[in-house]
Amino acid sequence: MSLSTVSALSPLDGRYAAKLAALRPFMSEQGYMHRRVQVEVAWFIALSDAGFDEFKPLSGGARKYLLGLVANFSEADAKAIKEIEKTTNHDVKAVEYWIKSKFEARPELESAAEFVHFACTSEDINNTSHALQIKAARESVILPALDGILATLRTMARDFAAVPMLSRTHGQTASPTTVGKEIANVAVRLAKAREQIASVQLLGKMNGAVGNYNAHIAAWPDFDWEGFSRKVIETPAPLGLGLTFQPYSIQIEPHDYMAELFDAVARANTILVDFSRDIWGYVSLGYFKQRLKEGEIGSSTMPHKVNPIDFENAEGNLGLANAVLRHLSEKLPISRWQRDLTDSTVLRNIGVAFGYATLAYASLATGLGKLELNQEALADDLDASWEVLAEPIQTVMRRFGVQGAYEQLKEVTRGKRVTAEALHGLIRSLEIPQAEKDRLLAMTPGSYIGKAAELARRIDGSN
Repeated sequence: MSLSTVSALSPLDGRYAAKLAALRPFMSEQGYMHRRVQVEVAWFIALSDAGFDEFKPLSGGARKYLLGLVANFSEADAKAIKEIEKTTNHDVKAVEYWIKSKFEARPELESAAEFVHFACTSEDINNTSHALQIKAARESVILPALDGILATLRTMARDFAAVPMLSRTHGQTASPTTVGKEIANVAVRLAKAREQIASVQLLGKMNGAVGNYNAHIAAWPDFDWEGFSRKVIETPAPLGLGLTFQPYSIQIEPHDYMAELFDAVARANTILVDFSRDIWGYVSLGYFKQRLKEGEIGSSTMPHKVNPIDFENAEGNLGLANAVLRHLSEKLPISRWQRDLTDSTVLRNIGVAFGYATLAYASLATGLGKLELNQEALADDLDASWEVLAEPIQTVMRRFGVQGAYEQLKEVTRGKRVTAEALHGLIRSLEIPQAEKDRLLAMTPGSYIGKAAELARRIDGSN
C-alpha cells in the first residue's frame, strides 16, 4: 500500500494533513534533519573562528556555501540523509556524513572535514535541534493561532459587553451576567496562559558526552570551551542558534524547560476545553445560532440539525494534545544515570502534540466565526427567571435590618415558579425606604448585571 492521506496511520498525516501544512516544515522528520544540519554548520563555522592554528577562519565563499546548505535544505536532502542512515543505522552520524559529502570538490572545506561534529556527542546536536524545532513551531504556529482566538474573544467581549444573559450555577438559574463578561473571563485566562507559553526559555547544551567538555579539553586544554559553547548557543541565527545556554547537564539536556512549556500549552488547552463545552451548551440553549454552510449536513437522518461540531472537534483534539503533552512533561525530565534512550522516541512525538493542538485551535476559530448571537432567546430566558431577583431583594432587606430576609425570600422562591407580580407584591410590603422600593420595582432580570458590562469592556486593560 502506498502512503497517502487515505492510507496514513495517523489522521494528522491523513484526514487532517492539509490543515497542518504550517506545522510540518518544523516538526516533521525533515524538519528535525534540517535543524540538525543548522546546528552542525553553526558549530563548524564557529570552530573556524575560534583561533585554532589547525582550523583557520573560513573564507566568505565557504561560509556562504555552508549557510546555503541550511537555507536551501530540501526534501531531496532529507531523503539523501535517510539513504546514508540505512548504512550507519545512526541518524546523527548520517547528517555528519551528508555534510561532509557536500565538501567534495571544495578543497578548503575538504581539508577541514574532521571538524564537522568535532567533540560533539549526538545529544549536543539533538537537544539544540529539538529546541530550534520547538522555537519555530511556537513562534510561527502555536502563538499565532492562540493570538487569533484571543483577538476574536476580545472583540466578542466588547461587542456583547452589555447583552444580558442568565447565569447557571450547578446548572440552575443564577444571578445574571452578560455574554461579553463570560467571554472576557475566558480571554483573560487564555491571555495569561499564552504569556506563560511565550515566556518559557528554550535551552540548549553543547558540552559533550556527559556534560563536562571531556573531549573538548583533551583536544585544547587551555581553551574556554564553556564560553565558546555559550556563544554558539546564544548568538542569533544564522551564525548561532538563538537559544538560552544550559550550563549543567548529563549527556542530555534535562528537558525541564520542555516540561514547563508543555505544561503551559496544556493549561491553555484546558482553558479552551472549558470554553468549548460552555459554547456547546449555549448553542444547545439557543443563545447562539450557527451560520449555515452550503452543502453541509448535520445528520444522516435528521435534516434539521446544525451541530456544534467545531467545538466538539476542538474539545476532542485538545484532549488528545493534552494526553501527549502530559506524558512528555512527566517523562522527559527523567533519565537513568547519565543517559538512557527512552526520551529519544518520545521526543519525536512533540509534533503529534502540537499537531492536535493546532487542529483544535483551527476548529475553534472556525466555530467562533460561525456564531450569531440570538438575543431573543437570551431575553426570553431572562424573562422566565424572575426568581434570580431574590438575591438583590434580600440583600437590600438586610441592609435595612429586616429580620430573616434570606429566609423570607427562600420561602417564596426556592423550587417555585416566580413571577414579576409576586416579587413586586413582596417588595411593596417591605418596611424599607420608598426610594429603595422603587429601585427594586424597576429592576428586571435583564438589568441585574452588576459591573458585568464594565468588566467586559475594559478587558484589554485588565490585570
